[in-house]
Amino acid sequence: MTDGPEPISADALHALRQELTELRADRDRVAATLRSAEPSGDRADEADQLQRASDVTRLDRRIAEVERRISEAAIAGPPSTDVIGVGSTVTVRFADGTEATFHVGELAEELDESLVTSHSPLGRALLGRRAGDTVTYETPDGTTTAEVLALGRNA
Repeated sequence: MTDGPEPISADALHALRQELTELRADRDRVAATLRSAEPSGDRADEADQLQRASDVTRLDRRIAEVERRISEAAIAGPPSTDVIGVGSTVTVRFADGTEATFHVGELAEELDESLVTSHSPLGRALLGRRAGDTVTYETPDGTTTAEVLALGRNA
């Protein structure tokens, strides 16, 4: 891992911006129900009001998280071609001899076999490594290794 903000791919940045738009719309919708709510009538009404307030708080936290990540990505610059980080493309050879090229990313919203999230065991093992390095990581079948063959746009 790096000490500073991690780069992010254009696709992931677009997805974060889209998520932020949706989160803000959801928050506005829920917050509007809080403002327009009439005085509570019974315990069920009070519970509903508390749930909506909790939803606003949860949305506020996620909005702040996404805004922070977008801001960090803006100052991080493009992914390194020397050291693996978020946004890198990397080719590895697994212990069984098979090779695969992956994109190291943050978001795994769709089933994308070419994406390794930076939070997965393989992704964590790859961060900060260079071509020629061998990484060890845990799988459901136990500990295994992979050799980094190439890094960067041409991986």
